[in-house]
Order: sequence, then C-alpha cells, then structure tokens
Amino acid sequence: MSKQEKGESVLSPYRILDLTDEKGLYCGQLLGNLGADVIKIEKPGGDPVRNIAPFFHDIPDPEKSLYWFAFNTNKRGVTLDIEMVDGRELFKKLVKTADVIIESFPPGYMDELGLGYAELEKINPRIVMTSITPFGQTGPCCDYKASDLVCWATSGLLFVTGDPDKPPVHVSHIPLAFLLGGMDGAWSTTIALYWRRTSGEGQHIDVAIQDSASKTAWMIHERWEVTGKEFERGSSRYGVPNSEVVLRMVWPARDGHIMYMLITGLFGVAESQRLVKWLDDEGMADDFLRGIDWTTLDWINMSREEADRIQDYFARFFQAKTKTELLEGAIKRRIMLQPINTPRDIAEHPQLEARDYWQKVDHTDLGVTLRYPSRFCLLSDAPCNIWRRAPLIGEHNREIYQKELGLSSEELVALKQAGII
Repeated sequence: MSKQEKGESVLSPYRILDLTDEKGLYCGQLLGNLGADVIKIEKPGGDPVRNIAPFFHDIPDPEKSLYWFAFNTNKRGVTLDIEMVDGRELFKKLVKTADVIIESFPPGYMDELGLGYAELEKINPRIVMTSITPFGQTGPCCDYKASDLVCWATSGLLFVTGDPDKPPVHVSHIPLAFLLGGMDGAWSTTIALYWRRTSGEGQHIDVAIQDSASKTAWMIHERWEVTGKEFERGSSRYGVPNSEVVLRMVWPARDGHIMYMLITGLFGVAESQRLVKWLDDEGMADDFLRGIDWTTLDWINMSREEADRIQDYFARFFQAKTKTELLEGAIKRRIMLQPINTPRDIAEHPQLEARDYWQKVDHTDLGVTLRYPSRFCLLSDAPCNIWRRAPLIGEHNREIYQKELGLSSEELVALKQAGII
C-alpha cells in the first residue's frame, strides 16, 4: 500500500496541538491515524527526541531518527519556543483554532508559563488538555522524573519478570510504558471530545504512566489483595508451585525459538499425548516416553531430575526442526505451539500481509520509500492509516503560521530571527 491520501475519518474535524516528548508522542500519532489534524510543536532546532537512535543508515542526524519517524507520522510540524513571551502569544493564537492540547511537561510547568488549563480555557472554553506524565498531576511523586524502566518498576510488573533466582529484568527495550500512557491519553481524549459534544465543555485529562503500566499487572495486585501472597517471578521457565520442578516455556528450534509448555491434568492430557505420538512417528520416542500415563502424571510429586528427563525428549525434538516445520506440524496435530517471531518473521508474516498491515510511505527528503506498520485497527467505513511521514524541523511553519493564522512574511522572518520559531 503506497497511496498517501488523507480521506475523511472519524476525527477529521478536530485539531490537536502536540507538545509531548517521548512520553506522549504515541497519543498524537493515534489521533492522527484517526484523521485528526495533529500539529507537532517543537522548540527551534528540533525536539530532543530526534536524537534518539537508531538512525536511517546509522547516520546520527535529527532528520533521520527512526524513533522520530515511528511515532510522528500523520503530524504536521512547526517550531515554537513557548518560554518566550512572543512565543506564548503565538501559541495562544493556535489554541484558539484547536480542539485538543496534549503535553507531557512536568506538572506545573504550563501553569508557570501562564499556559495552564485554567488560562487556556479562558481563550478557548471548549479546549481539551491531555497531560501525560510519569506519576500524574497530584500525589507525593508527581514531581519525580522517570524513564520507561522506572515506570515499569513502579507499576509492580517488573517484580515478576526474569528468573526466580535472579534480579528482575526490563519488560522490553521498547518504551512500552510510555506507549501505554499514550494509548490511555488517546482514548481519554476521544471520550472528552464526545463529552464536549453533549456538554459544550472541555476538560483537563490527567494521565499517569504509572497508572497505565500498573493496569497490566492487575493480577499481581489482586493476588496480594486477596491472599496476601506475591506472584512468583518467572521468565522462560515456570516453577511448579510446591515443587522443585521447573517447566520450560521457551525452547530452541533449529533456526530460532518456540513457545510451548507441557500441561498435565484435564486440559493437557490429549495435547501431550498427541505430541508424544508426533515424536514417536519421527522415531524420537522410546519405551519410557511412550509409557508415560499423562492422565496421572503429576509434576508436584515428581523430582527435578525426573521432570528434566521428560522435557529433554521434547528439547531434542524441537531443536531438530525449524520453526516453520514445528508450527505446521503443531497446527496439523492441534498442539498449542508458537514460534517466537523475529523482526524478519514479522516483516514477512502472511497474516499481516493478508490484512494489508504494511504501508509504503514516501520520504522524498531521503529519496526513499519506507515500509511502516499502517494502523492499529480496521474501520469498516473510515480510513485508519498513514497519509503523512513524520515532519522535518519547522516544515509547516509557513503553511500554518502564514496561511492559516494570517501572519505576514515579514512577521515570520522576524520571529525566526528572534529565535521564537
């Protein structure tokens, strides 16, 4: 899919002013995917996010950050220093034309500039402001700074990641907590816009990324609330409760890894029997494995050595086959096994291709066309895709300030010379 035309979509009537850094960029992108006119506002010289690696062709350049590319599609871009008096006045002119402001500054920063919700509401009573910060606008931690890793640590989910006998490990190298905060910001914003249609009033939305990340760990919190017990930490292995047995969940294949867990009891008997038959058909089962009664097998009353002996059969079998061979064989035999996809696997995945998931986006500034994930949903009667690459620094200054706000060429030059845009 290479066509880049903006069609009318569900949020097409709305204008969003995006003042966020990496903590909230995803919010504006999601709203842009749904058709909103998102204007990304950066300081003159560009947003610091532009310096986040990796870079196109590994050349560090604020116009070549793949991180910037990834989270700023479907946005126009202007430069503006809101810390300068004239910059604030120009921002207020933009606010008069906008429906939503999204920002991720420390709590109180916008108020100090005279641009808090209470002041902007006077300029535009219907304005919705969405603030996305690590800990929200209130509470004893609200002024704390935090990385994505810190947000996960405060959510409780980090406690259960990694091996039981080792320290917790990061949930992901991708800033998932920030993305969750952006998602919560996006759907909260759409709800506020719906509310505005009936009430005529805007409102201030307070998104705490700690809250967003903590919701993913609700089972951990509920177990403590109900039983007073902590979740056991586990990663690629699962420790059987009240037993020394450790079950593998990640297994090496000939060309990568797969996910599979041997399950006993009512729900796992038939599948385990089918897997053993598969090994037997391939000549990789002996009398010991064939003789196991899966209806009575009990990991709890088994020694670690006995469990490891059983699992070693499957480890040898999985390692002798490719991920594709294992997946095709598992589907045929109704065995719940899944290869762990690499980036290349994802790029070539037939399911994503069949759903037209990938979209080619023209980067005329680089002289290339790059392939992007195009959307987060399929709407039956409206587009949800990419129609604009991420903006260059100040790319739409003239279009927005001059053509839409009515500034003259002379005023634009003066603002640039003063370092305001």
